[in-house]
Amino acid sequence: LSFPVLVTAPLSETNRLYVVEKRGTIRLIKDGQLVEEPFLDIRGRVSTGSEQGLLGLAFHPDYASNGVFVINYTGTDGHTRVSSLKVSANPDQADLSTEDVFLFVEQPFENHNGGHVTFGPFGNLFIGMGDGGSGGDPGNRAQDLSEALGKLLRYRIDDDGNATIPPGNPFVGNGNVLWGIWSVGLRNPWRFSFDRETSDLYVADVGQHRLEEVSVVTGTDGFGRAVNFGWRITEGSECFSPSSGCDKRGLTLPVVEYTHEDGCSITGGHVYRGQAIQGLQGTYFYADFCSGWIRSFRYQNGEAVDEAQWTSLFTGENVTSFGEDALGELYIVVAEGRIYRIVAAE
Repeated sequence: LSFPVLVTAPLSETNRLYVVEKRGTIRLIKDGQLVEEPFLDIRGRVSTGSEQGLLGLAFHPDYASNGVFVINYTGTDGHTRVSSLKVSANPDQADLSTEDVFLFVEQPFENHNGGHVTFGPFGNLFIGMGDGGSGGDPGNRAQDLSEALGKLLRYRIDDDGNATIPPGNPFVGNGNVLWGIWSVGLRNPWRFSFDRETSDLYVADVGQHRLEEVSVVTGTDGFGRAVNFGWRITEGSECFSPSSGCDKRGLTLPVVEYTHEDGCSITGGHVYRGQAIQGLQGTYFYADFCSGWIRSFRYQNGEAVDEAQWTSLFTGENVTSFGEDALGELYIVVAEGRIYRIVAAE
């Protein structure tokens, strides 16, 4: 594999995995074998410098009947595009002619593109946007409600791939704010996921100078208010700007954080809800891209408990992502071109 950044699967396909490669291809693993022909190839439409590339893939909850999926990538101009597409009559091939770019976001710099997309527990699509890059969010975009950057956006995708804004979004009806915004205050959310059982949302946000963080939001799709994850008011739980102090009231602060003495860039994961390893039920896994370690915790009564570091899962490689298959089993993705499945020790 060429710099894989994500592995996922539709809920209806228990014998398939889809691997997103940064260069602009989606590869299919069928019955444990890598299919030579890509499921999707948009290399001619994608920029791959810095943190750019094909970064996200999500299958519609009704993919088995409508064939709709969503991708997130930076175009050749470096700007973000989020598109819906459909599978062709051949289930191993996407129909590129069906691409509908429903969201275009200008990127002022090459880094902090976010890029993750996933469908929430009630069928809404969530889109993660970084703050636009450089360092320190020079435009304060993450707190600017007229900007898509530094936000989680929420859309509704119908059976034809058409995108609309859910009426329950917190800013619908406010003419001065982007109605697609669901939450604010993110620097570069490198992977977020919903717990299949509780619908809790786990967001891993890459830090600036000192702190990497994981935040948890409960009852996500039912919230009528905008969640503010803090950036650039805070970096993790600490004040960032202004340096003389900050008002943390109303902010959603992390439940877990670590300093750059332990790593440099967090990679968010998933809560285990598979059936193969019952002892892991409810355990959230995450990693550090640079150090390569794998850690976990369980979220209980508003706190992280049972924190652990898994030496048995250490690969010595750069972890770009985690993934779930249709049955809820977990996978580790590394930049060096491999996918690992987490299994019980013999």
